[in-house]
Amino acid sequence: MEQHIASVFDRDLEAIQAHIMKMGGLVEQSIRDSALALKRRDTDLADRVRDNDVKIDELETLIHEEATRVIALRAPAASDLRLIMSVLRISVNLERIGDYSKNMSRRTGVVLNLPEMDGVPETVVRMAGEVEKMLKDCLDAYVRRDEAMARDVIERDLNVDRMYNGLFRQLVTFMLENPRNITACMHLHFMIKNIERMGDHVTSIAEMVVFIVTGVKPSSRPMGADPHFLDLE
Repeated sequence: MEQHIASVFDRDLEAIQAHIMKMGGLVEQSIRDSALALKRRDTDLADRVRDNDVKIDELETLIHEEATRVIALRAPAASDLRLIMSVLRISVNLERIGDYSKNMSRRTGVVLNLPEMDGVPETVVRMAGEVEKMLKDCLDAYVRRDEAMARDVIERDLNVDRMYNGLFRQLVTFMLENPRNITACMHLHFMIKNIERMGDHVTSIAEMVVFIVTGVKPSSRPMGADPHFLDLE
């Protein structure tokens, strides 16, 4: 009987983890498309990012429902309960990343009607691409239970912060050179701030992977390690 219960629990857990991977794939696509919509000046693609966010939200709801059911019916042991609670945290972070992608896409149509900032869209795509790669590696680390890979993702968030700071300086320069650039630069700033926040949430997922493997959550980065020049959120 105990073996049967364990087998049923394993199947339930595999189903939940499959939903996590599907959700992660949708979020990766959302990050990529929200940046490409800006670079390609493609409002249709931006609209699709917003529409597809519904699928991400539905998966988060499904994961929470199934995880709650497993906890109620299977009464998992401490290590299994830790895994389920970590999965719930991961799904919340994925949903938030999707929201930030959606927020980016909402500004695309506005930005395209304002003066172009030379080189900025291409840099935004590179920054988003770095976060997308971090998320992919983070999900791979989750599947493989690879602590080293997860810790590497955590360290790479510093690169995203540096890219954000460099872009922010560039936008300030554009605003100082011509006050007519201020509106466009402010919208672009919010877009890159969204990407920076995505990196923070990917880092949180990586920390949960470390927690799943070791039972200990890694220490957060000390405040001021790589400060932002302007945080409007």
